[in-house]
Amino acid sequence: MPSDTAITALSGLLSDEGERITRLWAKRLRAETYEVEVPGRDLRAPLQHLLEELARLLRDRGEDAVRLWPEVVRSHGAFRYDQNFEPEDLTREFKSLQEVLLYVYARRNGGLIDADVAELVSELVWEADASAQASYARVLKTEEVRFREAAVMESVLNHVEVGILLAETDGMVSFASPPVSRLMGVPMRAVVGARAASSLSPVLTQVNARHPTGEPFRVQDMPFLRALREKGPVRGVMMVVERPGGTDATLEMSATPVWEEDHVLAGVIQTFSDRTEAAVKTKALESAHGEVRRLQGQLLRRTRQQALGQLASGAAHALNNFLNVLRLRITLLQREYKPEHVEALDKTVRQVGELVARLQEFGVQRTEERLANVPVDQTVREALELARGELEQREHPVHTELDLGFPWGVKADAGFFRELIVNLLLSARDRMEGGGTLQVHTRPEGEGWLSLKLEDGGPPYAVEELARLFDPLRRDPGAPQFSLFLAVARTQVQRWGGELTVENRRDGPGASFVVRLPRFSDTVAGTGASHEPVRMAPGGVPHLTRPARRVLVVDDDLDNARMMAEVLGEEGYDVQVAHSPELALRIWEKHPFDAALLDAVMPEMTGWELARELRQRSPQTLLAIVTGMDVRGQNRASLALVDAVFRKPIDVGALDEFLAQTRGEEPPAEELGAPDGGH
Repeated sequence: MPSDTAITALSGLLSDEGERITRLWAKRLRAETYEVEVPGRDLRAPLQHLLEELARLLRDRGEDAVRLWPEVVRSHGAFRYDQNFEPEDLTREFKSLQEVLLYVYARRNGGLIDADVAELVSELVWEADASAQASYARVLKTEEVRFREAAVMESVLNHVEVGILLAETDGMVSFASPPVSRLMGVPMRAVVGARAASSLSPVLTQVNARHPTGEPFRVQDMPFLRALREKGPVRGVMMVVERPGGTDATLEMSATPVWEEDHVLAGVIQTFSDRTEAAVKTKALESAHGEVRRLQGQLLRRTRQQALGQLASGAAHALNNFLNVLRLRITLLQREYKPEHVEALDKTVRQVGELVARLQEFGVQRTEERLANVPVDQTVREALELARGELEQREHPVHTELDLGFPWGVKADAGFFRELIVNLLLSARDRMEGGGTLQVHTRPEGEGWLSLKLEDGGPPYAVEELARLFDPLRRDPGAPQFSLFLAVARTQVQRWGGELTVENRRDGPGASFVVRLPRFSDTVAGTGASHEPVRMAPGGVPHLTRPARRVLVVDDDLDNARMMAEVLGEEGYDVQVAHSPELALRIWEKHPFDAALLDAVMPEMTGWELARELRQRSPQTLLAIVTGMDVRGQNRASLALVDAVFRKPIDVGALDEFLAQTRGEEPPAEELGAPDGGH
């Protein structure tokens, strides 16, 4: 423990000779460390600070100064590390201090040095040296770790594919990793070291930088500049550049601001990622998507054409059967008249009309759905009649068993629903190459739901095949057409609030296609196709006050026109026939008629156009279109011109009822309205 006398003596020495000691210490230190490049010009300032602290501690804390002064010196070791001192330089520095202190003390005391003072100086110096060395070592160790981390980081930045750019708050690019140079196709010196406006603008021009849309990519579009302006992150900016070889590269860039602890913007980090391959794949996918959509349209048309062709074949078979029955009945009538033969002929004609009407329903090109209460069991029977010929006219026929138990309706489009069932029937037939039995079930399910199930006898589906059955992009042979149909059908059923699923049968081989739809109402749907005329709303046309007696029949088919005139003549009407619209107009000019029955399709003028001419001449006349075609292609304006539309083969009783009405009477409410909701 230092004596009080030594502490007082050293304290007085530092107080009286502090300036001189500092000057000599700096001079001695410069001579000892002449190889060290000391930053700054003032070498004496840190030394003076240490001596002032030592003097204060000796004066105020006495013997505790030996313990406290090393804590003051501790930061001096880190300070000397920053000035490129070596550890031995620190040792020489404090040894010089010891020599200077003892030299000045000896000169002040006539060349004598007190032993206690010498011991106190030695203890203070070496404690200070040890403390400075420890601080120096800690900084050195920390810097080694930092160096290793920096080396690792630099290695990572050099080898990762993502380029990193650092920008200062003034827009200057201060750092860029090598991938930035590789991705941009320019040397690093072209990117780093200057402000963005002056350095990047020629670079962007050199690499022909542009947006994916083809517009030039400007410096202001760079994400790091936008992040500086907006004080927020900028993500996913795409840029196309032209590399030295002439190939294009697509780069994705993002920028993130870097904030200091006091929420001051320190700069921006921007990343560069090569998205060339992804861009090429995206472009290829877009092209493929467009091609798929084109092929989907072709497949849908082809599917429909094939289905219509198949239905035409089946319909031809059914019509031939009906015609055969007609010929046989006519032969019997020629031999002997019997009323039952006439009734059978009339029934067969009605059956032919129903078949043709269903074919027209199936074949009409629909552009929008018309939702209505569709009777399920009746629609299943109609669909089966349309497809029966194609199901049974094969080397290995497919027979159908109906198990119908849903006499209610569902909310759907009648034509689409019938077409859906027909396509499911034909698809099941294709799966049953060896023939067999196709079972169709309709049942109520749960609270107000329909379950329509078609169970075929084809091979069961593998589990993975079931999962991909509704994928229109399947590449299996023969799969795209069927899967496309299923995908479209499922979407259609979902629009009606239901679902279309498929599962393997549990009671044997084959699969079950199940359509579930919500029930429309509790009203039992009627059966049989209606052949009543479609009545049109009067639309404010003046009415006749007496039944129609004089009737003009206009039809370019001579047989049809003559037979119509003969039948109406037997009913007591005064009938005249015109074989062309031109002749009809000439006859009408001489004497207007009470009613006119107009064929819809004629070569010079359609029945609808003729109706417009006749309506202008005689607004009170009853006009009806007689056609074998579907009338839903007509617009509302055309339909409003006539009072009814009769489908061939015509129901004479309904025609007589129509002609016998007086136009002063309003038709019953249930008979008003255009067909299929006004179309």
